[in-house]
Amino acid sequence: MTENSSLHTDTICAISTPHGVGGIAVIRISGPEALTITDKIWHGKKLTDCATHTAHFGTIVDPDTNEVLDEAVATLFIAPASIYVQRELLSLLLRHGARMADPGEFSRRAFASGRLDLAQAEAVADIIASDSRAAHRIAMKQMRGGFSKKIIQLRDKLVDLSSLLELELDFSEEDVEFASRVKLLDLAKEIHTEVTRLSNSFATGAAIKEGIPVAIIGATNAGKSSLLNMLLNDDRAIVSDIHGTTRDTIEETIEIGNYRFRFIDTAGLRHTTDAIEQIGIERSRKAIGSASIILLVIDPQEALSSEITDTLHNTDCSQILPLINKTDITAPGIIASRRAELTALPFINADNILEISAGTGQGIDNVKHRLTEHALHNEQNTGSEILVTNIRHAEALRQAATATERVINGVIQNIPGDFIAQDLRETIHHLSSITGQISSQDILTNIFSHFCIGK
Repeated sequence: MTENSSLHTDTICAISTPHGVGGIAVIRISGPEALTITDKIWHGKKLTDCATHTAHFGTIVDPDTNEVLDEAVATLFIAPASIYVQRELLSLLLRHGARMADPGEFSRRAFASGRLDLAQAEAVADIIASDSRAAHRIAMKQMRGGFSKKIIQLRDKLVDLSSLLELELDFSEEDVEFASRVKLLDLAKEIHTEVTRLSNSFATGAAIKEGIPVAIIGATNAGKSSLLNMLLNDDRAIVSDIHGTTRDTIEETIEIGNYRFRFIDTAGLRHTTDAIEQIGIERSRKAIGSASIILLVIDPQEALSSEITDTLHNTDCSQILPLINKTDITAPGIIASRRAELTALPFINADNILEISAGTGQGIDNVKHRLTEHALHNEQNTGSEILVTNIRHAEALRQAATATERVINGVIQNIPGDFIAQDLRETIHHLSSITGQISSQDILTNIFSHFCIGK
């Protein structure tokens, strides 16, 4: 098929709005199969039955996984329809009385009218900013109210018991008990367990949202920078045979499968008297301490140094992937010997040892597969179906957990009801602040100011 013959017969699509973070994205599709193709992923009124110059609300669904990607409005302009120039239309609106919206003003109005609670409104911004399928999935679940529903359920249970306890205080001279201490203790324990679980999920949720931190460590000249370049498919890091070339951490992100990973190429761990290199090594240790996954790159010709084994022995990271590098130029016997040495180390799982060549790309797909496996394992093993990704929510949950712990101790120690009531009110306050049932103008202004204009 020649270029001219396909010019008007192929169905084409593209993003019509500028790339980057924005409140609305316009995807344009044109061609003889435009409506038929769109109907395959569209849940709403069948577009092939709709008239031109009409708009229809629906959802975009991946038919292979049945996963909802987003809500959308489909507008039909069947040839030979024309399209308004955005700038001229905006100018007309402004000239006739409208004003430019502030960042997040549309979402703030939706919150003010009760169409969204505060956690759902914040999820709107997360959906726009999500740069991986996993981050998008978490944000969509939150926008649909899964997280809010859980918080409201916990809050409502507390409000019921708190009301009885407050009533009890009103009749303190009568020495009556409206709020069962046994029921109160059981509920406080239940809520403390749940809010603690949600709070603890923030580490995993934030990593998925911002990029799962992966530290690439090893001795000098083991091939760390070559591995980073191979993973990125780009010459991002300087590769040299000179020991100590990498003297500072280098960070780059890339999406692999459903997850976004933030790779940190570190300075080689070794004993050195070079002051500048030593600073880089200290930064490497700091990066290792904050990593969710560690890629330990090993030159099979060299035994692991005490600097490396001591560092790994003292790390809290439980997911270490040892990568025996340079397998394309190393005898099998030497590789087997190095594998046996690694297996003997208490912090190494033999099943995690992989053989690669950062120079040729051999085994890199296995590394990527193992990374996504670890990410999925982390996501599924937080003990909660809901992952918290917002630091404001995590802090409110942490404070709610502290308050419920005081309630538990107060009931066990049989302290006066007014003290318990105060801790209950504090717990309710922190949970309510998440969904916006209790909020201040300063908090709202700060939250919505970080939204993009047009959302």
